[in-house]
Amino acid sequence: MKLLTGLFVALVLLLPGSARADKVRDLVDVVGARENQLLGYGVVTGLNGTGDDISSPFAMQSLRALLRRLGVQVDARQIRLKNVAAVIVTANIPAFARNGSKLDVVVSSMGNSKSLRGGVLVQTPLRGADRRTYAAAQGPLVLGGFSASGSSGSSVQENVTTTGRIPSGAIIEREIKTVFATDGRVTLAIRAPSFDTAMRVAEGLNKAMGEGTARAVDGGSVEIKAPSELKNKPVELISKLGDVDVEPGSVARVVINERTGTIVAGGDVRLSPVAIAQGGITIAVKESKEVSQPNGGGFINGGTTATVQRTDIETTEQKPPALTYVNGAASLAEVAQALSTFGVTPRELGSILQALKAAGALRAEVIVQ
Repeated sequence: MKLLTGLFVALVLLLPGSARADKVRDLVDVVGARENQLLGYGVVTGLNGTGDDISSPFAMQSLRALLRRLGVQVDARQIRLKNVAAVIVTANIPAFARNGSKLDVVVSSMGNSKSLRGGVLVQTPLRGADRRTYAAAQGPLVLGGFSASGSSGSSVQENVTTTGRIPSGAIIEREIKTVFATDGRVTLAIRAPSFDTAMRVAEGLNKAMGEGTARAVDGGSVEIKAPSELKNKPVELISKLGDVDVEPGSVARVVINERTGTIVAGGDVRLSPVAIAQGGITIAVKESKEVSQPNGGGFINGGTTATVQRTDIETTEQKPPALTYVNGAASLAEVAQALSTFGVTPRELGSILQALKAAGALRAEVIVQ
């Protein structure tokens, strides 16, 4: 018996509490002080027969090139790749990183290797978007999963075995110049752009550091002019700016994830008075087998008994009330209470919220993922 029902929806409510101020450092990024991505191509060796095979040409070419650099000449027909895998190596180099500092790297197979467990990454240069080398990576891999298989074809695997990490596996060879302050001026980028948040950050900084210190350029940035005593002290300026408390603005928003059946609603959601009628349909499909026998002289003439499939479909529609009136709600707690008194099933809640938005009764932005 197959039972086809609607999507089960879980509602997560972010209930508003007392106003809470955040540190400016948690709301903004300093323009110019940013990470940079590094990328490299390398070879992992020491695998226990789980590496690339001969159908992976770049692994063969990489191994031959590596051996030539080491002064070893070998015939391609003599190379076996079971213990070698071609990989992509990625890392992020933070701002203000100096020569000799170490980075964590992520190593992922790009061929048909079954597992990188037990492998060691051979020295791999890591390049930036400008194709210049900024770090070199090397070392044993750490994996978060495992896999095992038997001769009969059965196997077991937990998590991913073709991606691993090397903690502190890369050494920075070239520094990236970081410029974030010019003549005592700094620009702060709002992480969640909002005109309200930008204005509150500027007002909070002016109140704490002196009038004229901050100016909201737009909804995504705030320009800082350092006080005279901090004009030549950009590090101290950024530190003091980050300690200022600001209450960020918020947007009334409801996020519906139809894949996972989750609904998250922010604290500023409001509901106008509305009347709702909601019903549901359940479809049940029943499958059974029946025996068909030949009639008359079927057995004498060579007829045989056959099994046939029978399918019955039943449709049941729930009888909803004609209309249910829901009072307006000025807070998210009241919205949740209003919907719960309506008696809707969780699987219908997502559709109801979208319909409320279309009717203009739900005062929030609805995002469907």
